[in-house]
Amino acid sequence: MPPKAPTLLEQRDEIIAHLQDPNYDGDFDELIQRADEIKAKIDLAEQRASRLRALQGAVPPGDPQPQPGQQRQQPGAGPDENGNQDPVTVAEAFVRSAALQAFRERGFRGESGAIEFRAAPAGTVTTGTTLPQNTRVPGIIPQNPDFPLLIANLLDRQTSDGTTLEYMRDTSGPQSTWNAAAVVAEGADKPKSGPFTFDLISTSLKTVAHWVPVTRQAADDNSQLMGYINGRLTYGLEYKLDRQILTGNGTTEMQGILTTSGIGTYQPPSGNTDAKLITVRKAKTQGELALYPPDAIVMNPLDWQDIELDTDANGQFRVITTVTDSGAPMRIWGLTVVTSVAMAAGTALLGGYRMGATLWERQGITILMTDSHAELFTANTLVVLAERRANVAVHTPAAFVKITFAALP
Repeated sequence: MPPKAPTLLEQRDEIIAHLQDPNYDGDFDELIQRADEIKAKIDLAEQRASRLRALQGAVPPGDPQPQPGQQRQQPGAGPDENGNQDPVTVAEAFVRSAALQAFRERGFRGESGAIEFRAAPAGTVTTGTTLPQNTRVPGIIPQNPDFPLLIANLLDRQTSDGTTLEYMRDTSGPQSTWNAAAVVAEGADKPKSGPFTFDLISTSLKTVAHWVPVTRQAADDNSQLMGYINGRLTYGLEYKLDRQILTGNGTTEMQGILTTSGIGTYQPPSGNTDAKLITVRKAKTQGELALYPPDAIVMNPLDWQDIELDTDANGQFRVITTVTDSGAPMRIWGLTVVTSVAMAAGTALLGGYRMGATLWERQGITILMTDSHAELFTANTLVVLAERRANVAVHTPAAFVKITFAALP
């Protein structure tokens, strides 16, 4: 009986052993040629296996029930519910990517699979040997507010082309300190307004990132993979971004609005026990007097609870007329209300968010996958990492008012 021919894996291991042997004295050029041939054969075998899996999972048109040996199309592999081929979430963008497909075809070996999905408007990304230019903000462009789901959506959002952000911060203060405009008699000298003061702020974009381990089986299933990306990774980044916008220290972290010097403050006078909804109204007036009409307020859920449960002498709610309409937009005194545990209880931040600050993003959310981490390779486990780069330009601090509520009696 003729000897059994060595398998592709056996041939591969033999060549690897020769390449690793510093004392190998054979024909090195021939060895390299054999390595290339075996690599090509292994790639072809993996492609055939991948095509076979795809064919077995295909469902014939008009037959909604899977046939024996077939699988239903996995989520993220086809059009969305509106028939659009474009992905609608970061998770769908990742599971539909060519990078992930190629990574799966290699059996999750070798280079990482990666895709970037920009939630912000796409900008120009400079690559190669040319260093990226700093992004200098030319001016302030207010925009109309909308109903946000996150604190980040209260801000004007722009895309940065560089890694360093430079912008002018208006420190002139209230209008009364610089506006000398007046009615002038003919021939008389005109008054001079000012002084106007601006600080040039130079900072870097900050990276927010985290990762989770997933098994190879989970990574090969679109439903589980999308669950990890949407349910854990993306949510975690948005959760952290909201906190950075409010309380980032501006050095090792993003620039937080509450940590920016020059923002207004309002606190009821000592001994005043105004209800929280009255305090908010008075703070709104302070913002309007500074000529930056507020459009939204961020507060802790406990403080919003106190406002919604506030009743008059007859036991009637002051803010809401019916407790059954739980899906109505949260508003008070014409302001959009965003509740977040990122805001400390007993305080709130009211302001003209789109006039006062801009969220600059170098990239949206980037998803990376690899098996090259610590001991996870031997545990048959992969790493899925999500990250984004951004920072906040608080160019008009006077547009914000920090509220400190009086203690309840």
